[in-house]
Amino acid sequence: MRKVVFVDAVHSILKDRLESIGFDCVDATRANQDEFIEEIKGAFGIVIRSRFTLDARVLDNARSLRFIARSGSGTENVDSAYCTNKGILLFSSPEGNRNAVAEHALGFLLALLNNFQRAHIEITEGSWLRKENTGRELSSCTVGIIGCGNNGLCFAKKLVSLGVKVLAYDKYKTISEPGVENVALETLYKRVNVISFHVPETEETISMGDHAFFSRFQQPLIVLNICRGKVVETDSLVLAMKQQRVVSAALDVLEYESKSFESFFESELPEAFIYLKNNPNVILTPHIAGWTKESYFGLSNVLADKITEAFS
Repeated sequence: MRKVVFVDAVHSILKDRLESIGFDCVDATRANQDEFIEEIKGAFGIVIRSRFTLDARVLDNARSLRFIARSGSGTENVDSAYCTNKGILLFSSPEGNRNAVAEHALGFLLALLNNFQRAHIEITEGSWLRKENTGRELSSCTVGIIGCGNNGLCFAKKLVSLGVKVLAYDKYKTISEPGVENVALETLYKRVNVISFHVPETEETISMGDHAFFSRFQQPLIVLNICRGKVVETDSLVLAMKQQRVVSAALDVLEYESKSFESFFESELPEAFIYLKNNPNVILTPHIAGWTKESYFGLSNVLADKITEAFS
């Protein structure tokens, strides 16, 4: 039988569907890295989220490997060049959680426009400030979407349906979607008052949101980051907020993230993070934009579709 090693826990629909077409699914979710490397010898496929990095050193042990299935949208923890060179198919499943990500982004924007975070804090402290928390409507926004893959385009569609002006910048594709205007990056600087990042983590996108980037915008800016933490430099974002170039921000990801982000709080916290954490105009969530009950199923089901199409 063709062995598929599951490194991370995913919805059982993937295992059920793979077994139904003859794959032998092996649970390695509790294996350490040495045990995992031993397990993938002779493996036909690997299912992973983020627990291990699949670089050339690791993958050289999997001489029979035909595919890697990454539950989620990014594949930065897999050596894609190695896979291409060895003829290993690399699957991801952004289709499975794009709606969850888009809804999270919309929730972020609505919360910032209506001062939910600040008003909640004030009420818990005994203040009832109505005029000071006057909100803004979505129609006041011109939203710039950076990166129009599955997640960015799904968010753009939701915004358009609500009457929002949407400008899209994608270096590698032209978007053909009613209500979405394709523009150059320079146009975003001139026209938008909201920016939302939806790009993968690559050499080109790491630190894209730096001080020079935020300094170019001509209007006070709302910033959303729902893709990868290293896309936005935290120090630069904080500086832009102190300079009032950025008026509010919502971040589902942070550049400090690692495979065990929980331990981050056990050491001395960076000054920039403390500023964000204590700022009532900032909303932070723990990389959960793509995680809903529905997307947990969808991520695995999409992978099952792709693997079945390739190997059944």
